[in-house]
Amino acid sequence: MALSPPSAYPHHPSTARAYRCVCGAQVFFRNNACLQCGRALGFDPWLGQVLAIEPAQTPGHWVPADASQAGPDRCYRRCAQLDSPALCNWLVPARPGDPDEPCSCAACRLNRTIPDLGLSENHVPWRQVELARRRLVSQLIGLGLPVEPRSPDGSNGGLAFDTLATQPGQAPVVTGHALGVVTLNLAEADDAHRERIRSELREPYRTLLGHYRHEVGHHYWDRLVRDDACLGDFRALFGDEREDYGTALDRHYREGPAADWRERHISGYAGAHPWEDWAETWAHYLHMRDTLDTAVSFGLAPDQVDVDARQYDQTVLQADPQVDAEGFIAMLNGWTRLTGVLNELSRSMGLPDFYPFVLSDTVVRKLHFVHGRVRPFEHLPG
Repeated sequence: MALSPPSAYPHHPSTARAYRCVCGAQVFFRNNACLQCGRALGFDPWLGQVLAIEPAQTPGHWVPADASQAGPDRCYRRCAQLDSPALCNWLVPARPGDPDEPCSCAACRLNRTIPDLGLSENHVPWRQVELARRRLVSQLIGLGLPVEPRSPDGSNGGLAFDTLATQPGQAPVVTGHALGVVTLNLAEADDAHRERIRSELREPYRTLLGHYRHEVGHHYWDRLVRDDACLGDFRALFGDEREDYGTALDRHYREGPAADWRERHISGYAGAHPWEDWAETWAHYLHMRDTLDTAVSFGLAPDQVDVDARQYDQTVLQADPQVDAEGFIAMLNGWTRLTGVLNELSRSMGLPDFYPFVLSDTVVRKLHFVHGRVRPFEHLPG
């Protein structure tokens, strides 16, 4: 395959990750107060910004400390989970006549079941779970993807989250997805537990955010692929999802991944079934986009990184380039350059590679298929 010269990376962050208080101090996604000036902070997911806020005339309402950041008519309430162990700093749009009563933000409204917070041992893991989940939801909103709470009967195609702790004498909670409900085992917030499972399954990494990105991938397959005209293209790339799912998983756990899985899949588990291949590829795409968004937000332009990395051109996409081939290839080339440097930084610390993956041409085409499903939802500049 021909190598193309490095091209300028045109990506504008879908989800900004660098924020500043009105006092000029650097603040971060999880902050609810500025450590330098003490101002209250809140995250507006629709603007994608952490804002300094101050009390409005209406009790319980807040307005931006700098109206130029959000507009002069912006008014908020703070999420009711701000004072819970979740420490949610998200903002809820408000109008002057709204009652002063607790309300949940766009992320917390997606929670269907939460751990027993009457048990103090659940507080720290719940806080870690919620931080990862809010980062996921902020990215989904930033990408313009449909994010709405699931109706009780699931008829609206919405999303819900159950976070469950395994009870004594009962089978462990299984992390997974079914009919728009993502279930997470609270034990995944324990580093030792997660590392033990990662080692047993020979995974390159295992994170709370990775779990969430994978499981919502199943949800968006139902939303964006299952009933769409692209289903035939999906089957040509990923395989026929009508293969019996339970039988396929049993075979995977009994025999392990195929010897040549790296040529066709982003992970060994992705080879278990086309649904898992999609979910693993979807999660990887979200990893790429959020990491690139973060780099660009902090002024690290991937096209200016001086590293000898493989550079792709559109021939890797073969005859049907689908959607936004040029933008996707620029993103992919920015990614290979950025991760080349990040790997060297990790090695300088004596740590494993930040990005222990090699993207085969087949995997690149699968990532581009995901890009083609996401791209129409994005709020394009101009």
